[in-house]
Amino acid sequence: MKKLLTLTAILSWINILVGALLVLCGLIGLAASPEIFVALILIVLAGGIILHSYAALQLRRSIIYPSISLSRQTPSGIRIMGFMALFFAVMSFGNAIVILQQAPELAKQIKLPPQAKNLNVVPILRGSAIFTLLVSISILANVVLNFRLMKWYIISISNKENDQVNN
Repeated sequence: MKKLLTLTAILSWINILVGALLVLCGLIGLAASPEIFVALILIVLAGGIILHSYAALQLRRSIIYPSISLSRQTPSGIRIMGFMALFFAVMSFGNAIVILQQAPELAKQIKLPPQAKNLNVVPILRGSAIFTLLVSISILANVVLNFRLMKWYIISISNKENDQVNN
């Protein structure tokens, strides 16, 4: 259990940092791009990753220190934000797989300025796809592990309350 809690803490902090980076990119995209809808979706979904990871850290704290009770909204937050993060991770995972498979064809569609005419974009596309794949796996693992921890925590609290009522 201790290893699981440590793993979820590490994944939560990584996901908070990645989510913050994605929100920052979304805000920059919002200011620089006419595609407002895409930037807003990125900001909302990345915000869901941050909120889920924060709620997961609160759950971890309540498991480690049983005297600190979990707020009533945290289980719902873990579920709702978890599904948002899960959606983002699955979509990103799919995009990364497609980019890895189709990198040369995608590179042909990118219009480069004349100064970068000899730049090979394929390794850059593959590198970004691998990074996206790793981030997606991190988000997926964190959400699934925290769903299980949440279920365990609720059962544990329920059993404690039943023991107190029976005694």
